[in-house]
Formats: sequence, C-alpha cells, structure tokens
Amino acid sequence: MISRHALRAVGGAVAAAAVGLTATLAAAPAASAAPDDTSLAAVLAQDGDTFDRNWYDFDILDQAIATVLAAKPDSPVAVLADGDTALTAFLPNDRAFQLLALDLTHRWERSERGVLERIAGAVGVDAVEQVLLYHVVPGATITSRQALRSDDAVLTTAQGATFRVDVLSRRLPLVRLVDQDRNDFNPFLVRSKLDINKGNPQIAHGISAVLRPLDL
Repeated sequence: MISRHALRAVGGAVAAAAVGLTATLAAAPAASAAPDDTSLAAVLAQDGDTFDRNWYDFDILDQAIATVLAAKPDSPVAVLADGDTALTAFLPNDRAFQLLALDLTHRWERSERGVLERIAGAVGVDAVEQVLLYHVVPGATITSRQALRSDDAVLTTAQGATFRVDVLSRRLPLVRLVDQDRNDFNPFLVRSKLDINKGNPQIAHGISAVLRPLDL
C-alpha cells in the first residue's frame, strides 16, 4: 500500500465528471474554500494511515484508496486528493466494510486489515475501484442541509451509476441512500459524521453501509 504522501502527490490526475441531479436538488457551486483547499484524502489521513480497533472511523476506506492507487496510479480515484475539484463523497465506516466482507465471503473478519484483504481477494482491485467511485458525486459540494431538502433526488456518481436520496425525516435528521442492490439494506447518513471538510470544495458525509453499484 502506498503512503498518504504518495496519495496526495497524484492529486489533479482526473477532471470531474458530470453530475445528474433530479427532484429538488440543484448542483451547488463549491463552498468557499479554505486557503489550502484541503482534499478529502488529506482529511482521511489525519488520524494516521494505519489500521486500528475503532470500527467507526474510515481506515479501511483510506487504505482501499491507497490500494487502488498503488495498483492503478492513473485511477480516477485520485480525484479525492485534488482539493481544487468540487465533489461530495459518502464515506462508509470500517464496520460497513466489515459487513460487506461478511456478505461477500460469509466469514466474519475481526481485523480491519483482514477485512480489506478479504474484500480485495473476493472481488479484485478493479471492482474495489468501481465501488469507491460509486461513493463520489463529482462537480457539486452538497451539504447535509441541502441533502435534507432533496428527497427523491437522483445523484450520478463518478462510477457512472446513480443512487437516490430518501429523506425519511428532516427533523431527526434521517436520510437513506438507495443504491442499485435491491436485496440488501441501504445505508443511512451518520448524524455524527456529516459535513466533513465543510468550507472546502470537497465535502463528505459518513454512511452506515457500503453503497453497491450493482446487485451483489
């Protein structure tokens, strides 16, 4: 796996793809950027680039990005290291990947490293790349406040497929993302992990499960 320094170095390798928004959500201009235009890759690296025993942060996602870029340096996943490119990412926590590994392999993996190795071994790096891109909505900085006003919006991802925003409650708030897999649970936005990196062109929201670009 490559280091976070190497990940930052590949920033700017890709231009943002088009984003399709329907219903009440309009593509928003990028929020006012901080002077350094902090990228999401830099934010993910802030707690270190190693696995730990906290299943509710984003170490597996961080290492999955590094794994893809180590194998495919020109991957569009590099856009996450380009802080000048506006995008919104939905970030599955480590527990979400642990559940995906269980679904794919029918084995409960007890370490974060083991989870990533099991997923990559089951589906391959190319599929991991496509799953990561399915969590990125390029061209728009979508805050949680905008998302709450966007019931039934359909978002087009960097992978090319879409998912739908389902606002179950604006008061709680409670927002579900409906992906392309009709047989599994859909992820919810995690209330304590909203608007990560707010104020920069790249913003993110934590989610409780891995979005699936096809029926697994």
